[in-house]
Amino acid sequence: MGGHSPFAFLCILLLFLGGCFASIQDQVRDRITQLPGQPNVGFAQYSGYVTVNRKAGRALFYWLTESPENRQPESRPLVLWLNGGPGCSSVAYGAAEEIGAFHIRPDGKTLYLNPYAWNNLANLLFLESPAGVGFSYTNTSSDLYTAGDQRTAEDAYAFLVNWFERFPQYKHRDFYIAGESYAGHYVPQLSQIIYERNKGKQNPIINFKGFMVGNAVTDDYHDFIGTFEYWWNHGLISDSTYRVLRVTCDLGSSQHPSVECMRALKIAETEQGNIDPYSIYTRPCNSTASLKRNLRGHYPWMSRAYDPCTERYSEVYFNRPDVQKALHANVTRVSYPWKTCSDIVGNYWADSPLSMLPIYKELIAAGLRIWVFSGDTDSVVPVTATRYSIDALKLPTITNWYPWNDNGKVGGWSQVYKGLTFVTVTGAGHEVPLHRPRLAFILFRSFLGSKAMPS
Repeated sequence: MGGHSPFAFLCILLLFLGGCFASIQDQVRDRITQLPGQPNVGFAQYSGYVTVNRKAGRALFYWLTESPENRQPESRPLVLWLNGGPGCSSVAYGAAEEIGAFHIRPDGKTLYLNPYAWNNLANLLFLESPAGVGFSYTNTSSDLYTAGDQRTAEDAYAFLVNWFERFPQYKHRDFYIAGESYAGHYVPQLSQIIYERNKGKQNPIINFKGFMVGNAVTDDYHDFIGTFEYWWNHGLISDSTYRVLRVTCDLGSSQHPSVECMRALKIAETEQGNIDPYSIYTRPCNSTASLKRNLRGHYPWMSRAYDPCTERYSEVYFNRPDVQKALHANVTRVSYPWKTCSDIVGNYWADSPLSMLPIYKELIAAGLRIWVFSGDTDSVVPVTATRYSIDALKLPTITNWYPWNDNGKVGGWSQVYKGLTFVTVTGAGHEVPLHRPRLAFILFRSFLGSKAMPS
C-alpha cells in the first residue's frame, strides 16, 4: 500500500506540534524576567540546564543573551562562548567580566551595562563546561575526577543538539564558537565533532561557520618555547633560568611536566615576583580592600583601567540565592559555594592531547573561518607561543604583518594566512575583552564580517 492515511498524517502533525509546544514551554520556563540589580534592557535572556547524559545525571548550565530588539536578533548569528581552565566558568569570565551584556559592580549587588557587549553583534550563548564547573552538575561524583578533553567535547556537542531542540528558532542559523585560554582545546575539538557529524547532511541543524580563539593553549611544544622566550624577552626571568627551562621543559607535556621542569618553573615564579602573570603591567588583586577601588588613577596611561579583582565580584553575586533563583540555577541545591573555577575538575584532568594543530589542518582544509587572537601583555599563553604554533602550520601568507588601527591609534597587528587570520591586541592581557573591550569589539565585528582588521 502506498501513501499515508489521514489519521496517520494527523498523528505525525500532532507529534510535531507536541514537540514544538514542549520546546516553547521549556523556553518560557528558562526565560529570565529580571536579574537582581539589573538595569532595564531591550533584549531577551534565557538560562537553565540541558541534560547531556541521563545515565550519569550530567547537566550543563547555559545563559543566552540575545541581541537587542532594535538590532534584529532574528537576523543575527549565534555564538557559543567557552572559557578554559580547565575548570573555569564561562559565566564568571566571559559573561560577567568580558563580552557579556552586564558587568558586576564591586559591591556584588548591582549590574551595569557593558558598552562593548558582543550581543550587540550576535546572540551569545555562554556554557559552563564540563559538569562540575560553575552551576553545571553531575549526579555521578566520579565524573568530577575523570573529566578530560574528549568527554568535554562530546558533552558540549550533546548540549548543542539538545539545546537546538529547545530553541528551534536557532536551527540552521549561522553558528560560531569562540573562547580563550584552555578553550584553545575545547573550541577546535568541538568544532571538529560538529564538522564531522555534519558531513553528508544537506541542511545541518548546526549551521557551523567557523571559530575564534584568544590566548589559546594550542600546542605543548610551541607553547613552552614561546612562553619561556616571552618571559626572558620581557625581563621577567634570569638568563640562567631561561636556559634551564629550555632544556628541561621544551619537549614535555604542559599537563605532565618533568620534575626538573617543575623545579625550574618554581624558580621562574620566584624571579617574576608579585605580578599578575595574566597581565604583566597591571597590579595584581591583593587581599587588601583598598585595591577594590577604581584603579584608573594608578594607571593614567591606560584608557580603560583594568580591575584585577573582578572575579571576586562574580563570587559574591552568583552565590546570592535571589540571583540563583532568577537564573534558574543551582536546582540541586549543592552544599558548596559557586566558584569561578573548580579546584577538583582542574586538578584531576584526564586526557589532554599535546597539540591541536592536526585539527586546525583538517578544519582549514574544510574551508571554515578560523581566527586566532592574542593579547600581548599575557605571560601565561603569550603572543610568542601562539606565533610559534601558527608558524608550524606552514600556511601561505595572503596579507603580510601590518598594524591595524582604531581612531588613528595602533590597536595591534595582524597577518592573514590562507585559511587563518591572526590578530594581536596591544596592551591586552590574557582576557582580551576585559583589558581592551573596545578593541576586542572591533576584532569580533571583523571576524563576523570576515573582513580584515581596519588599517
